[in-house]
Amino acid sequence: MDVDYPPQAEAFRDRIRALLAEHLPPDWSGGGALAPEERAAVARRWRQSLAAAGLVAVSWPKAYGGAGLSVIEQVVLDEEFARAGAPERAENDLLGIQLLGNTLIALGTEEQKRHFLPRILSAEDRWCQGFSEPEAGSDLASVRTRAVLDDDEWVINGQKIWTSAGPTANWIFVLARTDTEAPKHKGLSLLLVPIDQPGVVVRPIVNAAGHASFSEVFFTDARTPAVNVVGRVGDGWPAAMTVLGFERGSQVTTAAINFGREMDRLRELARDRGLHTDARIRDGLAWCYSRVQIMRFQGYRGLTSLLAGQRPGREAAISKVVWSEFFRRYTELAVEILGLEALSPAGPGNGEALIVPEPGTPNSAACWMDELLYARASTIYAGSSQIQRNVIGEQLLGLPREPRVPAGRVPEPAGRGSN
Repeated sequence: MDVDYPPQAEAFRDRIRALLAEHLPPDWSGGGALAPEERAAVARRWRQSLAAAGLVAVSWPKAYGGAGLSVIEQVVLDEEFARAGAPERAENDLLGIQLLGNTLIALGTEEQKRHFLPRILSAEDRWCQGFSEPEAGSDLASVRTRAVLDDDEWVINGQKIWTSAGPTANWIFVLARTDTEAPKHKGLSLLLVPIDQPGVVVRPIVNAAGHASFSEVFFTDARTPAVNVVGRVGDGWPAAMTVLGFERGSQVTTAAINFGREMDRLRELARDRGLHTDARIRDGLAWCYSRVQIMRFQGYRGLTSLLAGQRPGREAAISKVVWSEFFRRYTELAVEILGLEALSPAGPGNGEALIVPEPGTPNSAACWMDELLYARASTIYAGSSQIQRNVIGEQLLGLPREPRVPAGRVPEPAGRGSN
């Protein structure tokens, strides 16, 4: 496998390394080593530096405020930021730029692009994602939030849950049912809805680690202009799949870098506790190491597809299963190494951890317990492992779909006939 990047990509890598050397302190070890308030302040200054250099949205067209560079240059930037432990972007930024922004470029009208994309880059519009509902998580097409057209506005009623970064957002992209007579995959539309209005209430949800990483959002006659539909009315399902493709494909080659750094922390923890020679712990470390390498080669495979002009699609389900189950397993292994120390963890915690703890995160018991509690949800959010395996089996491998059991009927045990 040839994993060499073209000369222009390597020249861009040199430019990014020079930027990192100029704007990060010489003793920089990563945002995880800072207190939450200081971490947020550093992240704001870092975003300002990126904006001044035109690097907030590298692969967006210049007409919409991007740098107009290629996909591979975006990947190079992400790789170098990951290796250097550059400050993490705010989650609203990730949702706005990587998910909604890229989706608008792919599916939005010219008016939507010219209005929303510059406001995303300036952070005037801060976005969150309104997909999951109490009765529609893995089965996303079962959403019940309704949107009814009233003259030139949509009127929205319903509820969303597990909304990341909801309390800090002022806009939300909502998957809503706009046709109750159509089949469930056909009657949906993707709407852009302002949060700062009387009809929208955002209520934070405190997770097991004690942080309000999620929220629930209630819509009571909330309104948005009729033109705020991404794609056509009734095409919400393919629009949502485009959003999820960008979400699941957003890490590409950086997942192995970020999780490889976590492997280093894990090995260090095992050495510090004198368990690096324990056969059971070594077996767990080997399993984790193999998954990091799988992520690495999956990343190169995904990069090849992106360079061929293909959007992230069904293959992203494989990466989602690999990294999310790795996340759960390596944090569980850390707690096995900690042993009784995990029952009364000491040291600094990890704060508002996202998918991967920031570089510089302390190797303390309290921090590992924060990560463990957050990782429990990783095989559920953004598509559960069970659903991802269905996608892999049915849509990638061509296996037959599981038989549907009619409502109210209990299937008979295998091997037994009816009386």
